[in-house]
Amino acid sequence: MGEIRKVEFIRPVLTGELVVPGDKSISHRAVMLGAIAEGKTFIKGFLDGDDCLRTIEIFKQLGVSIQRSGTEVMIESPGMQNWTQPTLDLYAGNSGTTARLMLGILGGSKVTTVLSGDESLSIRPMDRVTIPLKEMGAKIHTDKQKSLLPLTVVGKTLNAIDYIMPVASAQVKSAILFAGLNAEGTTTVTEETVSRDHTERMLTYFGAEVDSNGNKVSIVGGQTLRGMEVHVPGDISSAAFFMAGAAMLEGSTVTFKRVGLNPTRTGIIDVLREMGAQIEITNTTDENGEPSATVKVTYGSLQGMTIGGELIPRLIDELPVIALLATQAVGTTIIKDAEELRVKETDRIAAVTNELKKMGADIEATPDGMIIHGPTPLTGGVLNSYGDHRLGMMAAIAALATSGPVFIEDPSCINISYPHFFEDLKILTEK
Repeated sequence: MGEIRKVEFIRPVLTGELVVPGDKSISHRAVMLGAIAEGKTFIKGFLDGDDCLRTIEIFKQLGVSIQRSGTEVMIESPGMQNWTQPTLDLYAGNSGTTARLMLGILGGSKVTTVLSGDESLSIRPMDRVTIPLKEMGAKIHTDKQKSLLPLTVVGKTLNAIDYIMPVASAQVKSAILFAGLNAEGTTTVTEETVSRDHTERMLTYFGAEVDSNGNKVSIVGGQTLRGMEVHVPGDISSAAFFMAGAAMLEGSTVTFKRVGLNPTRTGIIDVLREMGAQIEITNTTDENGEPSATVKVTYGSLQGMTIGGELIPRLIDELPVIALLATQAVGTTIIKDAEELRVKETDRIAAVTNELKKMGADIEATPDGMIIHGPTPLTGGVLNSYGDHRLGMMAAIAALATSGPVFIEDPSCINISYPHFFEDLKILTEK
């Protein structure tokens, strides 16, 4: 058995101020665009978690000069048309964002590469990305029956397409837009429900011509980007775990400084408010096209609700901790239209249901979500993180509401997005 961490609290209350790590999605994209662009890019507030560091290492292999000191990164790139041929596989580790977005970038490059990942990532589907990329003329090969890593990508000039997304996915949309940057013509992506739009915002900030109109976004091929200075706001998906903790523990109030409030990501705020938590937003600012603010979350008497439809893409990564929160709310909470959870780092629908049941939660899985009846008292126990950072953090926050200690298997996976999570948890519970 691997590493296990004991988490236990006596009558906990969460109080204090917190600056959460930089946004993971924005950190990935800042490095990617800095490497694609010509010249120097400076990133401040970079998330120095495992996934984003994988993205940096890949671009170093492509000949891009990258220097990092903690959360500050300096990139000096000759532009992607002058990248060098790597001598080893480009290893994405456990990062689905790195793998899927790199497929779009590499497809339109001038290098031939092998993109690989760890055991977990190598069983996650890539066909949602490779299918539209192949429609654009991308040469992507695998020795396996399905489009699974490792994948060989032979870079070439691509052809623009009009693509209608079967499922809202920021990763797939971003891969197509990155490929469209090096395609002949104008590439258009249409979604039924708009997914997070960090790629569109950052492409525009780096000087690309991007047309966003409702659920449709287009990019003109053959554009050259210039290096920029990027300030990465705090990751609302990381803050969400402590937000949920504050919302469910009587007497709790936590203030989050400079947390990102991109409107495609603020579903957690809407859910917390509707369930009964008190939310106050102040000091709103906007840097490099991304809004951020101070968010204060105070305990409230929670009520169950139905979560589905257009709300789902705006809180897809927060659903594990929302399910936990629902176990402490009065009434029934229904999570639906969330099939995307089945293809995350693990099958999060099955995993969340299994782990919360271990603690006594009244929860059942459905094909596209979960049904949770509350409130129910939770016991402690041994919880499996499945190597999934969101599940590891959910287990730790669950310990705030349990009658006994929680033992988390493989807690180090939390380093993927929140390297100092347990230190911050300690700060908020020791007031």
